[in-house]
Amino acid sequence: MASVPGKRRPTLDSSVSAFDNLDRRRFLKGTAGAAATAAAIPALSGLAAAHFPSELAIDVQPENEDNVVDLDADDTVPVAVLPSEFLSEGERRTFDPTERERRYRLGPWSASEDGGGARPVDDGEIASMEVGHGEAAKKRDGLLLEFPVGETELDSTDDVAWLFWDRDESREHGLTGFNAVTILGGEPSGRDLAALLRELIVTLIGR
Repeated sequence: MASVPGKRRPTLDSSVSAFDNLDRRRFLKGTAGAAATAAAIPALSGLAAAHFPSELAIDVQPENEDNVVDLDADDTVPVAVLPSEFLSEGERRTFDPTERERRYRLGPWSASEDGGGARPVDDGEIASMEVGHGEAAKKRDGLLLEFPVGETELDSTDDVAWLFWDRDESREHGLTGFNAVTILGGEPSGRDLAALLRELIVTLIGR
């Protein structure tokens, strides 16, 4: 399937741009859930981690410092995908989201195992984003995508959202990136109910 060029969006105002210090924000916000996430990935699925190495530079809710996703109030959640460089098999490679096919999914890490997660509502918009800060800052074209919240499979127990890029329609290989998020609303999940049950059991035993 050939890549469909995204719509071009006017350059974002650098004085208030959410991308001015994206590198710093990705570190500060990403590490909020990174420790738990890094420990959990091998336990969840080493195979999936090998098939989807974390090499994408992303920002969920780029204009919201806390990356809040309200499952009850939000219809869609925006995600910014920026160009990234990384080493693969000893070679330096570049991922340019404006040139790659639009095969993205947003969801929890478990979506990597079953091809789940939300697909974007359209091909997104190309926007000029400022990457880095200070004298090293430079403008790069990135991709802004919108995902239907109800299809992400995220729930109140998630503190990290994962963006998957699939190399092909099999959804078995590709790249991924993650960002810490704050999830509000939604129905209690199985994990929520299990946690409540454990707390109840501990409380009853302690009496």
